[in-house]
Formats: sequence, structure tokens, C-alpha cells
Amino acid sequence: MKIYSLPLLFFLCALTPSMAQINFENYQLTITKTSETIKIDGVLDESTWETAAVGKDFFMITPVDTGKATQFSEARVSFNDEFLYIAMIFFNNSIQGEYVVESLKRDFSFGKNDNFLVAIDPFNNQSTGFAFGLNAYGAQWDGTMYDGRSVDLNWDTKWYSEVQFHEEKWVCEIAIPFKSIRYDETSGVWGINFSRLDLKASEKSSWAPVPRQFPSVTLAYAGALVWENPPPEQGNNISLIPYLSDNLSQENSDPESNSFKIGGDLKYNLTSALNLDVTLNPDFSQAEVDQQVTNLDRFELFFPERRQFFLENADLFSNFGYKTLRPFFSRRIGLNVPIIGGIRLSGNLDENWRLGIMDIQTQKEENLGLAAENFGVFTLQRKVLDRSNISLIFVNKQKINSPENSPSEDAYNRNLGLEYNYFSEDNLWNGKLLFLQSFSPLEANQGSVFASHIGYQSTRWNWRIQQEYVAGNYSADVGFIPRNNYIKLETRGGHLVYTQKETPLLSHGPSVERTYYFDTSFEKKDQTTEFNYLFNFKNRSRFTLGFQNQFIELLSDFDPLRTGKAELQKGTEHRWNSITLSYDAKPQNRFTYSLEALTGGYYNKGKRSAFLGEFRYRFQPFLELSSVANFNQINLPAPWNDNSFWLLGMKANLTFTNTLFFSNLFQYNEQLGLWNFNSRFQWRYKPASDIFLVFNSNEISVPNLSTGWNLTLKINYWLNL
Repeated sequence: MKIYSLPLLFFLCALTPSMAQINFENYQLTITKTSETIKIDGVLDESTWETAAVGKDFFMITPVDTGKATQFSEARVSFNDEFLYIAMIFFNNSIQGEYVVESLKRDFSFGKNDNFLVAIDPFNNQSTGFAFGLNAYGAQWDGTMYDGRSVDLNWDTKWYSEVQFHEEKWVCEIAIPFKSIRYDETSGVWGINFSRLDLKASEKSSWAPVPRQFPSVTLAYAGALVWENPPPEQGNNISLIPYLSDNLSQENSDPESNSFKIGGDLKYNLTSALNLDVTLNPDFSQAEVDQQVTNLDRFELFFPERRQFFLENADLFSNFGYKTLRPFFSRRIGLNVPIIGGIRLSGNLDENWRLGIMDIQTQKEENLGLAAENFGVFTLQRKVLDRSNISLIFVNKQKINSPENSPSEDAYNRNLGLEYNYFSEDNLWNGKLLFLQSFSPLEANQGSVFASHIGYQSTRWNWRIQQEYVAGNYSADVGFIPRNNYIKLETRGGHLVYTQKETPLLSHGPSVERTYYFDTSFEKKDQTTEFNYLFNFKNRSRFTLGFQNQFIELLSDFDPLRTGKAELQKGTEHRWNSITLSYDAKPQNRFTYSLEALTGGYYNKGKRSAFLGEFRYRFQPFLELSSVANFNQINLPAPWNDNSFWLLGMKANLTFTNTLFFSNLFQYNEQLGLWNFNSRFQWRYKPASDIFLVFNSNEISVPNLSTGWNLTLKINYWLNL
């Protein structure tokens, strides 16, 4: 077991004092209270904006971070007892031209729009907060922040904004209700930063400077919002969100069925930073469908959570561990049976402590022989050092009123975990120590996990060392653990060379990665070596050349096509090489695309060639057309022989206004014999209140033919009590 702790030595060496956070001291913006009524219209004609402190002289982040932005920007803030106000002016003083806007859809793609973002850190912990943004045509963008730099865009709250754009500038005005965010009422200083992406100039900038290797909202580099008067007390904050839905559906040749549902959510703030959420008979019919993928992997694929109830403070619950080592994965809940209801308490106890408690109850499904189940999660997080934290999690899945023939060995499954996340003050170093233990009625399903990593990311250098140990008897019924009984060792490193001459090329450089998988007896099972060379261009396009060497010993029988034709035997060994080329076009054009080509070997001395393409065209700003076209040609010995299959997807996003949306998605997956069509109409008739009309139709032939369709009408209303 000594080698499992090898990265721990590097990890401890990284725990050294880092550069002090200078932005918080040197970039301060005073916010004063206003008695004036501010009309959110994008016209800054109120006297409040004339007297407010101005954040200006923005710094360039990309293409270089060594000077001031060439496109000037100004930020102003104010507040009253109800709203936090933000006003922004973005001048086109160096380059004018058409604004680049993907569409009017909410939570737009950051890199495809001229946009503005503000990152707010109300607890000054440089780890959690909120992010709000607008594109140049007024589409809203919002999310919760975690790990000091990541934004969960699935979070949705009520706020108001308006944009006015002209040839020489564009102006935005924002009102964020204090009831829509969580904060420390006693704190007189918040972290804050404003950023702008101007695709005309291929320039990203921010008020407080941020190194170019980090996102512009990175809280470690935020400035300070200084409150001349303390922020208002929130008082009672109760929101009731009832809904009505009616669903008409048919499966295979069964008769049509109609179901009517009533339910809703309740939000109640126990404190200004701690929120209680209750859901009863939740309905998730309006959630976007998953994008189809060509699955050539031996293990289960990960799809993100999209259901609203699970999203606020989701990092407390779902980000514990690594992407393929998560003790809690909310999509396991309500997978085959409806959710009766749930309760969740989450948020900040103070500047240093965060708490999450969740309990979900599903109903019994006698026709399928499924017991009712209760899912409970408890998590507690403590801030340590400048930006690091220690987290505890406990996950419990308990069967209730099990059918008589239900095996007792799966009556419950529990996981207890502890992790330490390290983030240096300057954000260059990061690391983790993780321990998990599973519990179940059978001792054979009680196992442990130990994992760790240490990583470094500067402007020119980045590297990472990671190890994972997962016992063969470890189990996590409510987690995402695609494989067990393994030891993983991974190292990767990369270097970028920045050009000094006036050429289209901004930077280029190599990266190399090697990954080993052993079983817990240290017998090698997988080995991957990957080499890439990256070219970044000043117009934000990029080109990558890659080489991969692969070794796999199969842990179980596996169909290399996943079509049910035949299987390779457990224990057989497979080796091959492959070459990839990829190109991402610049986002300024109305027609944009991403291309990737692959050729090389495959399982059982086979050959694989593949083409993967994404194509987009925008009729700015109302219509965005996009398509996916993936093709795989796989040549194998008998009985598979020569095989080819397509994955096609076509999507049309029509945004009549920034409150009226109509999207249509068609997908064809030849590997599964699947046809899928999804049509989704949304009218946001009031902030955070919607009417949805959703139609789904699908047909799948692998492993068996199945067809179905459903039509759903759903209405919800956000009511502040």
C-alpha cells in the first residue's frame, strides 16, 4: 500500500505559502445606498449612476495578460433595501463592428457571444459565490460558483436586466433581488469582479486582473466590494413554486394514457445564507433531453443532472470525489420509480462552515417488483487555510416495505467519505486527499477507496499526478463508480510557448499523459500513453495533433461494437495505436464548426477510422441552427467483419425574445437503431415562472424494439410570500 500514498509526498510539498492576494487590497469599489427609484431599462439617466464609484481601466486577460484592455469598460454598483444594482458600459473605442451573439437563449455559451459576467463572493471565502451575465442582446446567464472558478449554470433564480446597444457602445443595467442570493449580513466587504468578452477584438478583460490561464470569474483574483452601509437584512424569504402538468403518452402498441399531476416546491431561508427546499410530487418533464453519443467504452457513461431540485449548492453533494469516483450521484434517485417528495437544507452557516442535508422518498412499484426507497445525504464542509476545505459526506440508501422476494443483502447501502481539497491562494496549486468506505448487509460489499492528486497550472506550465485505489468489494448504489478493484496511477504535463511576433499564432506547445490501471494485486490491466501538440490562434481558433498508444486487458466479456453481435472474452489482451487531428474554428463567424478525425487500431487487431463534426450557423439573434455528424468505420475479424454507423443530431433554437423560446432536437443513433425527436416550447411569462409544452418521440431497436411518445403541458409560478 505504500505506493498508493506516493502522490501524498508531492501534495504535502505543495502546502507552502503562496503569493498574497493583491487584488482584494488594490482593487476596491465602494457601494453606496440609493433612495432613488432605478428603472431597469439600460439607460443610465438616474443621478445614482452619476455619483456612483466607477470601476474602469480593465485589464486584458486574453490574448495576453500583460497590459490594459484596448476596448474600454466601466462598472458601477448601488443598492437599496430590495435590490443590488449593477450598471455596465462597454465602449467600442478601438474596434467597431457587428456584435457576435449566438441567440437570446438563457445560459448562453460563454465563448460564442459578446458578453459580460460579474462574479460575487459574499462570504469572502474565495471558493463559493454567484455569477451573473448578459450577452450584447440581453440574454441572461446565471449560476452558482464552486471551487473558486467553476460555475454551475443549471441553477436558476429571479433577477432583472435590460440592454441597450449602439455602434459605439453597449450598456446593461441589472437588478438582483437580495432574496435571490445568499450572503453574510454582517460582512462589510464582498469579493467581486467584472469581466468582458469582446469577440470583435478577440479580447477578454476584467476589472481586477486575472492571469490568462484561469477563467475570468476566478474568485482568487476578485477585487473588493466595500459596503458604505451594511447590506440589508433579508428577513423572512419564502417562495412557493406550484405547478400543474398534464401528460399524454403511449408506449409500443399499448393504449394511450393520460396523467395529471399537481405538485410544487417551497423555498424558505432559515438565515440569509442557509436555505430550506421542500419538493412534493416533483415533475421533471421540462428538463432537456440528454445528447446521444456513440458509446464504444466498456464502462457506464456519465450524464449530468438537469433537475431543478438538486441544483442549488449542488457542489456540496455531487462534487465530492472525482468525476468517476463520486459517492453521490443524484440521477440514481427516481430512476425507475417516481419521487414522492424530498427536503433539502443547504448553504453557509458562516464564513467557514457549509452544510448540506437531503432526504428523498420514492414510491413502491409493485408491477416491477421495486420497493420504496429512501435516500439520505449529509455533508459538512469546513474552510481551512486561505482557500482550502475539509468535507465530510454520508450517503444512505434504504429500502422500505420491500417485496417478499426481495433479497435482504441489498436492504441498504451506505457510504462514508472524508476529503481534503487544497487550493493555493494564487490558484496555481490544487490537490485532494479522498477516503471512502462503503457499508451493506453483506460484508462482501464493504470496501474502501483512497485517492489523491496534486496539480499545478501556470501561464506556461501545467502538470498533474493522481492515484486512485478502489477495493474490489467497494460499492456505491447512489454513486457513480464505473469500475472497482483497481489501482490507477496517472501523470500528465504540458507546456505552452507564447509567440512574440505579430503572427496569427498566439501559443503552441506539447502535452503528454500516461495512465496505468492495475488490479489490487498489482497486475497491470490498462495502460494509455497520449501525446498532443496544441496550436492556439489569436482569433480564438485552435488546432491539435495527437497520438495515443493503448493497452487493455478485458475485465469481463465485452462487445467492441456494443450492438449485441458477439463478445470478446474476459482476460484477452488488446494493443493498438491511433492518431487524431482536431480543429475548432473561430467563433466570430456566423458559421462555426469543430472537426476531429481519428485513424488507427482497435480491439482484436481491428482498425477504426472516425470523423466527428459539429456545425453551427446563427441568424443573429433569433435562430441558431446546429448539427452533429459522427461517423465510425470499424473493421474487425469475423463475426463482426466491417461495420459503420452514424450518429446524427440536428437542433434548431428559435428565440423570439429573451422570454420566449422554441427548441427542436432530432437525433439518430445508428449504433442503437435509435430515432429521437424532442420539441420544447417555453414562455417565461414572469421571472422564474414558465409555461412549457414538450413533445418527445423515440424508437430504439437495440437490444429490443421499443417505441413511444409523450406530450406534456406544464405550468409553474414563482410566488414570493
